Amino acid sequence: MNENPRILQASGHADTVSPAPASKTWLIELALAVGGFGIGTGEFAIMGLLPDVANTYGVSVPEAGRVISAYALGVVVGAPIIAVLSARLPRKTLLIMLMSLFSLGNLASAMAPDFLSFTLLRFITGLPHGAYFGVAALVAASMVPPNKRARAVGRVMLGLTIATLLGTPLATFFGQLLSWRSAFLLVGFIAALTALLIGLHLRKDRVAEGASIARELGAFARLQVWLNLAVAAVGFGGLFAIFSYIARTTTDTAGLPAAMVAVVLAVFGIGMNVGNVLGSRLADYSLKGTIGGMLVFNVVMMAIFSLTAANPVMLFICVFLTGCGFAACPAVQTRLMDVAADAQTLAAASNHSAFNIANALGAWLGGIVVATYGYGATGYVGSALSLLGLVVFLISVAVEKKAVLRG
Repeated sequence: MNENPRILQASGHADTVSPAPASKTWLIELALAVGGFGIGTGEFAIMGLLPDVANTYGVSVPEAGRVISAYALGVVVGAPIIAVLSARLPRKTLLIMLMSLFSLGNLASAMAPDFLSFTLLRFITGLPHGAYFGVAALVAASMVPPNKRARAVGRVMLGLTIATLLGTPLATFFGQLLSWRSAFLLVGFIAALTALLIGLHLRKDRVAEGASIARELGAFARLQVWLNLAVAAVGFGGLFAIFSYIARTTTDTAGLPAAMVAVVLAVFGIGMNVGNVLGSRLADYSLKGTIGGMLVFNVVMMAIFSLTAANPVMLFICVFLTGCGFAACPAVQTRLMDVAADAQTLAAASNHSAFNIANALGAWLGGIVVATYGYGATGYVGSALSLLGLVVFLISVAVEKKAVLRG
C-alpha cells in the first residue's frame, strides 16, 4: 500500500479532505481534465505552427521559436507567484480566474498585431499554467479516499496527455489549413468552456483560518520540497531531450520518410497516456516505489534508445516507452503534496515550473550533444539526467528516513 496513506489537510482549505459523491467527482474531474486538454493543446500546437507564425510577422523560424521560450518562462514565473498571492482565495474562484486568464491570453494571441505583442501575450498566457495544474491536482486528490489520490491526479493530467495525442495534431491541422490564429481561438474557447464547467460543478470551498502568504512560502523552507522539485527538474529532462529532436532522429538517424514523423509523435502520445494511467495506479500502492522504479526504467530504456535509434522498429518501441516514462508524473505530484504539509498549493504549482525547467534543460543539453554526436545520441542525455534524478531521489528518501528515526 501507499507509504503515506493519510491525506494531509490541503493548504488553506479546511473542507477539501471529504470525499465527494462518485457522480459529482466524475463531473469535476472531467471539467479539470478539459482544462488540462486546453493547456496541453495550446502549449504544444505552436511547435507545428512556427513557420506560419514566422511568415505572418516576417521573422525567421528560430526567432519565432522565442515565443515558446516566452510561454515556458511564464509557466516558471507564474506558478509560484500565483500560488502565493492567491493563498486567501477559494480554490473554485482561483481555478475560474486561472482559466479565464488563459482563455483571454489565447484569444488575444490570435489577434496580436505584431511579433512583440504576440511574444508578450504568450508569456502572459503561460502564467496560469502551473498554478492551474497544481490546484486542480489538489482539488482532485481531496475528493477521493487517500488510497486513490494518485489516480485522481492522473485523471486530471489525462487531459494533458490526450492533448499530445489528439488536441495538438488537430489544432496544428486546422491552424495550417485555415490560419495559425484559428488554433489559438480554439484553445481560448476550450479554456472558457473549462471555466464554465468548473463554475457549474465544483462546490464552493472555504478558506481555512490561518491561510496566508507566509504559510505558503513556508513550502520553500522544507528541504523535501526542494529535493522533490529537483527530481522533477533534472530527472525528467531526458524525456524532453529525446522529444525535442525526435523529428530529426526519425528522418536523419532512422532514415524514415518525413511523413512518418507524425506517426512517431502519435506513438509517443500513446505512450504518455498509457504511462499516465498505469503510473497513477502504481503510485496509489507505492509513491516512492513508482518514482524510483520509473527513474531506473528511464536510465536503461533511454540508453537503449540511443544504441538502437538507427533501427526503425526499435525507434518506435523506444519512443513508445519514452512516452510511458510519464508514469512517474502523478506520483511526483502526489508526493509533493505530502512533503509540503500545510503549504501544498505552492509546492503543487511549483512542480510544473520544475517540469518546464526539465523541458529547457533537456532541450539545451540535447542540442549540445546533437551538434557533436548526432540526433540519435539524445537518449544518452536522457539516461544521464534520469540517473542524476535517481541520485537526488535516493537522497530525498534517505533524509526522510533519517528524520523519521529522529522521531
